[in-house]
Amino acid sequence: MDVTTSESPSDASLHAGGACLRAVDLACRRGERRLFSGLNLQLQPGRLIWLRADNGRGKTSLLRLLAGLAAPESGDVLLADRPVRKAAALGLRPVYIGHANGLKEDLSAAETLTFMARLHGRSTGQGGAAVPAALTRMGMASRIDAPVRTLSQGQRRRVALARLALEDAPLPWILDEPYDALDSAGIGALDGLLGEHLARGGSAILTSHQPLAATAPPAQTVWLGRNGVEERS
Repeated sequence: MDVTTSESPSDASLHAGGACLRAVDLACRRGERRLFSGLNLQLQPGRLIWLRADNGRGKTSLLRLLAGLAAPESGDVLLADRPVRKAAALGLRPVYIGHANGLKEDLSAAETLTFMARLHGRSTGQGGAAVPAALTRMGMASRIDAPVRTLSQGQRRRVALARLALEDAPLPWILDEPYDALDSAGIGALDGLLGEHLARGGSAILTSHQPLAATAPPAQTVWLGRNGVEERS
């Protein structure tokens, strides 16, 4: 089933208000088991999709395909009408944050966020000023210089998600269980970042094992099944 959120923009440039991410007849296999096939999905600028599925159906696998981090068994993933991996060479790269935080244990919160930003080609502002501002946005002002190894799981998740506060381009965000380990304040901070991103023409697809909070932007819920995605009441 083809789930479409709005009409595709004719101009692929980000300056036109965002980039459409599309999965076309996608199939994915894990070992001898096919997780899904015939999957068609469109993530249009300004839209949020909540991806749901039964356990083991392949939510994380699909997100990695959409981010260009893995290759499908068949089908294509297109960003701004270009294959997602070719689009990356032009600077059009989805922002992916996986379930694992990927932080450096021996660095401080500020140092590991700076490392992550530079690794993904993101600016940290004059003198790196954007990094403490991003951490403060995620409620980590008092722990900016704390080593990652001393942080709780919820604090580590906040540091990883603070990368989103460094993003200002309307590119798709692909987030795997971003609310995991967050308290209500952290959930509110993330929802605020999502709302600002959608308002500037960005888009996001995320997974969450818990219902989205009232502070979250309006989301379209789609379910991943063996034969692609579908909407359920």
